[in-house]
Amino acid sequence: MPLSAVAPERYESLLQEKVARVGALLAPFEPPAPAVFHSPPEGFRMRAEFRMWHDGDDLDYVMYRRDDPKTPVPIHHFPIACERIQALMPRLRDSLRDSSVLRRKLFQVEFLSTLAGDTLVTLIYHRRLEQDWNDAARALAQALDIVIVGRSRKQKEVLSRDYVTECLPVAGQTLHYRQYEQAFTQPNARVNIHMLEWAVSCAQALDGDLLELYCGNGNFTLPLAGCFNQVIATELAKTSVRAARWNLAQNQVDNVQMIRLSAEEVSQAMAGERVFRRLADLPKPLQDYDLRTVFVDPPRAGLDVATEAMVCGFDHILYISCNPLTLAENLHTLRRSHRIERYALFDQFPYTDHMECGVLLSRRPV
Repeated sequence: MPLSAVAPERYESLLQEKVARVGALLAPFEPPAPAVFHSPPEGFRMRAEFRMWHDGDDLDYVMYRRDDPKTPVPIHHFPIACERIQALMPRLRDSLRDSSVLRRKLFQVEFLSTLAGDTLVTLIYHRRLEQDWNDAARALAQALDIVIVGRSRKQKEVLSRDYVTECLPVAGQTLHYRQYEQAFTQPNARVNIHMLEWAVSCAQALDGDLLELYCGNGNFTLPLAGCFNQVIATELAKTSVRAARWNLAQNQVDNVQMIRLSAEEVSQAMAGERVFRRLADLPKPLQDYDLRTVFVDPPRAGLDVATEAMVCGFDHILYISCNPLTLAENLHTLRRSHRIERYALFDQFPYTDHMECGVLLSRRPV
């Protein structure tokens, strides 16, 4: 997104244009009127990354335009970043510029921050990092009150830890999330809170057990667990599974079984096509759970054909989509057996065409 597109004074009209576009796309599926959740017009991103441009001893954050990928654009102000990142950017740049050890062959800087203020910076280099780098980076981390991780090819230097801890107020409780650097997290924390609370409001009317696919670090798992008797949450990425297990323990959630399976493997297990040793860790056979609801938050490609067929077997489908186009493709199949009961739009990425969607589908009467 070019910074020239950031126009807080036009935020409302730009949002309504997106709402209209997504509404037209999903109109054939006869959803109810959407609940629309706004983003702060500025200071909403908890993640940011920049290339570093060297000009002699000078140093600048830069980005590149899609239509001119070879010309660096210096970034002196980044209004969409959260206040913590905005305040940190000039101090960090000046400190890096003034240190020959930290500046040398620095290629990229990545920021990961939280509403709680915990902030991690990843420094990426085109050289091997030696002890002098470790010493200088430790001093910088202490001076700026941040966590620093150094990376280069086949090397990762963790000075203290490689994660931050986020605290989110959701539906009357405070949830604690461990977020690892370079792992996926929701970039807009305040809109994420809206997404979590909307999902909980949908789930409160449901019962039985829940199957969750693509659970990531347990972002939705934690608040949804309180709405169901038992939850089986599945995720393939090892880093996300590690974070999810910590998050469940930290928040004292004891009715969730974490299983490292892909959505395709879950479909095979549910159909009885394959037996997975990883399912042996469940307290009882998968088929003995009262799985009436499935929650999915798939990647941009949406649900594959096998998963699409599998979720049609549930009474309720709670679907969070980061791509309205693939959501519409999936709804062509899901609408045959289910109807949309609730529908929401979440403006995760202001000033872009992107819109996050949520739908609750329930089985049609026979």
